[in-house]
Amino acid sequence: MFPSSEMQDLNPKHLEEELDEDQPQKPLTKTDNQTQKQDDQNHSQKCPKTSNIINLLFSFILQPFQWLQMLSTTLNPTFVLGVVLVYGLSQGFSGAFFKVVSDYYWKDVQKVQPSEVQLFIGLYYIPWVMKPIWGLLTDVFPVKGYRRRPYFVLAGIVGVVSAVSVAVGGRLAVVAALSCLIGITAAVAIADVTIDACIARNSIEIRSLASDMQSLCGFCSSFGALLGYSTSGFFVHHLGAQVALGLLAIPPATLILLGFVIYEPRNTDDIHVETKKPREKLREAVNGMYKTIQFPQVWKPSLYMYLSLALSISTHEGQFYWYTDPKAGPAFSQELVGMVYAIGAMASIIGVIIYHKTLKDYPFRPLIFFAQLLYGVSGMLDLIFILRWNLALGIPDYFFVVLEECVSRIISRIRWMPMMVLSSQLCPLGIEGTFFALLMCIDSLGALTSKWGGGMILHLLHVTRTDFKNLWLTVLIRNILRISTLAVIFLVPNANPSEVLIPPDVLIKPNGEDVDDDSLQLVPLNEKMEV
Repeated sequence: MFPSSEMQDLNPKHLEEELDEDQPQKPLTKTDNQTQKQDDQNHSQKCPKTSNIINLLFSFILQPFQWLQMLSTTLNPTFVLGVVLVYGLSQGFSGAFFKVVSDYYWKDVQKVQPSEVQLFIGLYYIPWVMKPIWGLLTDVFPVKGYRRRPYFVLAGIVGVVSAVSVAVGGRLAVVAALSCLIGITAAVAIADVTIDACIARNSIEIRSLASDMQSLCGFCSSFGALLGYSTSGFFVHHLGAQVALGLLAIPPATLILLGFVIYEPRNTDDIHVETKKPREKLREAVNGMYKTIQFPQVWKPSLYMYLSLALSISTHEGQFYWYTDPKAGPAFSQELVGMVYAIGAMASIIGVIIYHKTLKDYPFRPLIFFAQLLYGVSGMLDLIFILRWNLALGIPDYFFVVLEECVSRIISRIRWMPMMVLSSQLCPLGIEGTFFALLMCIDSLGALTSKWGGGMILHLLHVTRTDFKNLWLTVLIRNILRISTLAVIFLVPNANPSEVLIPPDVLIKPNGEDVDDDSLQLVPLNEKMEV
């Protein structure tokens, strides 16, 4: 800090002043304080700042892994693996890849109108509407003492056969091609029901982790979608849409593997079960669902979730055809379409982070209200783009579409995640898998209504493969309907995620015994956790 010669000159002087009682000691104190102050300042400017930055960087990098370790320890590693494979690879990657490739398949291979494609896409939701049936099968009808593993294997086989068939079958008839594509979505739906049963049960028994589990699902889905969108355009360009669909056989193949490795205790009583017992359990499950759905705190938010999806009519196919049209639209290439969606998937991850870090503890009603309001207002960006006002403002098409996609994905994720947390809180113990499937069936009906409603509007306004003059009007109608959903926001409970929304004894039998739920347990909970 000071030169060595100066230090040698100062030290004897201070020693002499310390021996002389008449001399004031202020110079010594002042000098020492200045020296110490400068030393502390230099030390804090060099070592601690660098150390703090490094520590923060390592903490930021390690935080997701520590979070995953916490979930694996508290729940079960195979549960986390199941979520990663089902939500990340099967739903996230397959859903994103399927969305882009199937759009090009109908447009370039089958050459159908956008309104017809909207109707076809609505049929994709049939396996999702049937989720309560898949839930009843997994809960009530075991195979060799297992209730979960066989249905993962079944989902994988259906998905592999469907994807391979459409890829190697030449130019299939429309009905045959549609059947294969529905088979691909059926594989995802069956696997989704099985893993959702575990999520619902853990969300009920460990309410403090309900939002964390939905965040895990959101992260996996978004990362998978990022991979699917970023590679879809490349494979469509180099392999063609039909052959590219064959790659969708890979995710269901991993579901077959999951069926063999995921933890599930074998129930030996189910191997020699009486034929009467499944019928009894089926009746109990149906009665339990009917009894639970009658609670106002259950049917009201379920109705809101349906309306919020159904009223937001889908105009996706009309916009997709316009995006790729070389005359009327901006003529986006296949690679650019995939990359725009990939950037949107990254924005979706940001939406998950925002919800997980800042919004997960907020009450459901105000959070969903503001998210829905932003969802309706952000839809106006589509209107600006279709009317090409962005060019008048000097904003290039590719930049504006990326901006619109990012805003839409962030808001959509923030809007959707509290609904999923709320759904998991509405499931009674004993039939949580089947009832969660019922709630997701209601959501799928909303999405199907959205697709078919959008298809009808596109048809009535004569939006075709080459005529897009009324496309802006369909988007405007969609945005108005989105905002109108706020009129029924009172259906959403004004409760926190940690609050109990339904009575815990909803499934108590008249004789005081609980409904048998041994068959519904897949993930063993940590015995030290308070539930």
